[in-house]
Amino acid sequence: MDAAMTQTKTRNLTFVQSINEAIRQEMERDPNVIVMGVDVAGAAGRADQGFIDHFGGSFGLTKNLIQKFGPERVRDTPISENGFLGAGVGAAASGLRPLVDMMFVGFIGVCGDQILNNAAKMHYMFGGKVKLPLTIQCQTSAGHGSAAQHSETLYALFTHMPGLKCVVPSDPYTAKGLQIAAIRDDDPVIIFQSITLMGMNFDVHVPEERYTIPIGKARTVRKGADVTLVGIGYTTQTCLQAAAGLEQLGYSADVVDLLSVSPMDEAAILDSVKKTRKIVIADEDYPRCSVSSDISALVVEQAFDVLDAPPVRVTAPHASVPYSPVLEELHIPSKKRILDAALGLLG
Repeated sequence: MDAAMTQTKTRNLTFVQSINEAIRQEMERDPNVIVMGVDVAGAAGRADQGFIDHFGGSFGLTKNLIQKFGPERVRDTPISENGFLGAGVGAAASGLRPLVDMMFVGFIGVCGDQILNNAAKMHYMFGGKVKLPLTIQCQTSAGHGSAAQHSETLYALFTHMPGLKCVVPSDPYTAKGLQIAAIRDDDPVIIFQSITLMGMNFDVHVPEERYTIPIGKARTVRKGADVTLVGIGYTTQTCLQAAAGLEQLGYSADVVDLLSVSPMDEAAILDSVKKTRKIVIADEDYPRCSVSSDISALVVEQAFDVLDAPPVRVTAPHASVPYSPVLEELHIPSKKRILDAALGLLG
């Protein structure tokens, strides 16, 4: 499907529009696909109360779906994440394909039991006799002034649990392809959607037709020979900016867009490192027990002999996201930090 990105006529969509289109197209294709979550229907789309153009969730991801598919398939829920995540697990076990909007990933604190003990384990505990085609979407990233409880990333918590697939799109093209792939998957899939990406402009072709991106496969979005930069979601865009800065200084960077943190495409990372012999991993999540530390361990354990220097991680600090704009800016992995890390290796 990456060939679609090279077409001469670019069909630009925003990150949010791509997700919305993917959900709509899958609901058109499969009547078993339903959507539930807080405000996803916008007060049930009641035109008499002025809600016909309501956003559709916190970020407009489900905008206008209620008008097309009705309240039987697009369900507003009470503000009870434990309740509606549990309803999603039950719906999936009974044959539907629910998409549950969890909103901010930090809300794992009030619905973790349904995800970690039920969704992740049912297929295993029932000897493979139960399919659980549940998709959970949640929003991540700092940088929008929402403070500690609404700005985390936390995909490492879910990656730690067997039985869950975890994907992190990095632009509108991957957002649509991974959304469709998740909805069609027979296992629980969690999609981590960066709020920062929702506000960015992209010159990326998004095909109008349905397409999927394989879960568990990374992609190389820029080829180079001097250093490997690994990005996850939003940090892929930051890695690309750092790679452009390196090019101005006479270096070329291989930029690996991870896309899936569980399963993780270990081969793509190792193949790149064997070529460049150096790696910088950019990760918005906290540094302890993280995806970045997992990648670092992978490289050291399986490619130690080819390394010219130890892996370098550029992450958030081991501290909650601050509310102060100045401190929040320092919290986020930046182009400069990634560029400096790469230059330190190239030194």
